[in-house]
Amino acid sequence: MSDLTSAIDAVLDGVVSGSPRVPGVAAVATDRNGNIYQGARGERILGGGTDFTTDTVCAIFSTTKAIAGTAALQLVEEGKLDLDAPAKEYIPRIGEVQVLDGIEDSGEPRLRAPKRDITTRHLLTHTAGFAYDFFNETYTRLAESQGYPSVVSATWASIETPLLFDPGDQWEYGSNIDWAGMVVEAITGKRLGEVLQERVFEPLGMNSTAFSMTDDMRSRMARIHARSPEDGSLTPLLDMELPPDPELHMAGHGLYGTADDYVKFIRMWLNDGRGPGGEQVLKPETVEMAVGNHLPEGMKIKMLPGVNPAYSNDAEFFPGMPKTWALTFMINDEDAPTGRPAGSIAWAGLANLYYWIDRQNGLGGFWATQIFPFADPTSVGGFLDFEKAVYDNALQSA
Repeated sequence: MSDLTSAIDAVLDGVVSGSPRVPGVAAVATDRNGNIYQGARGERILGGGTDFTTDTVCAIFSTTKAIAGTAALQLVEEGKLDLDAPAKEYIPRIGEVQVLDGIEDSGEPRLRAPKRDITTRHLLTHTAGFAYDFFNETYTRLAESQGYPSVVSATWASIETPLLFDPGDQWEYGSNIDWAGMVVEAITGKRLGEVLQERVFEPLGMNSTAFSMTDDMRSRMARIHARSPEDGSLTPLLDMELPPDPELHMAGHGLYGTADDYVKFIRMWLNDGRGPGGEQVLKPETVEMAVGNHLPEGMKIKMLPGVNPAYSNDAEFFPGMPKTWALTFMINDEDAPTGRPAGSIAWAGLANLYYWIDRQNGLGGFWATQIFPFADPTSVGGFLDFEKAVYDNALQSA
């Protein structure tokens, strides 16, 4: 494993010392048995003098989605959640959401009733019709004209937005899984954070992941940095923080966590739903069902346009390669140039966090940085180099 260690160490050294650089990064790779690499470089706050470590606490943004999706799958196993039943049977207020039928010159939306009910499957596959204003120009316009708050506010008002199309008709990345989290809360009668603590974090030993940071987590927290579009320099956003006691526990983006914790979650998916002590977090048949494509035939996921350049560049993994959606991950339909085989699952978080899960070879990894905008070339390039180093050096021993 010395070749693996030296190869990934070189990747990390490069991203914190090059130009443009990242302020700090953690990378952890795992096989089915345990971590095969743990490393970190740089600082939690640029110029702050505190090392970035694999237990540094980050806002993990959309890497939250698969964790919340796991809780939904557990309820499916228990017969408490029907993915194809109208979601309004669990949360009536989603039945009040309407479809956007145009925008008047005044900025007022024209709305109509959807042709079919939203199901939880629609929510978990991003086919319900909800979007994000930083990836969709229509939603950006609505946010400006109607005053819809950002999803970062973690409020009902931020997700009670019109659908862009009838449920099931298209794939559009957005606040769908936040609604799925509300389905989980309605069925369990508990806040999502409590559900995840009992059903995912505790059995997997994820002691530093939560919607509201403990004092210990806060003492290890990294700050998000903004990348200047002019010269690539980095500015710490010292006031940028997700709400400490949010109105909604946002299943789509609201968790804080660490690279060390997230690979425990990845390893559960590599091990057919089993935790470190043999705990069955998900049944093997549920895992097998979940990791397959759940989009309608012929539907693919698409590039995410960076309509708000402060938050995201244009973003697409392996441009030109067809990709579909599992419950609740991206699937690469063809072999990737890093060595990741077709049928693997993966996703990312807005502050440039990335992971992949390769069940075929029993390999996965998590890459954590804290930078806006998303799809930062230095961060993405480093992640892909990290992944390639794992395949180049660890595959034979996995």
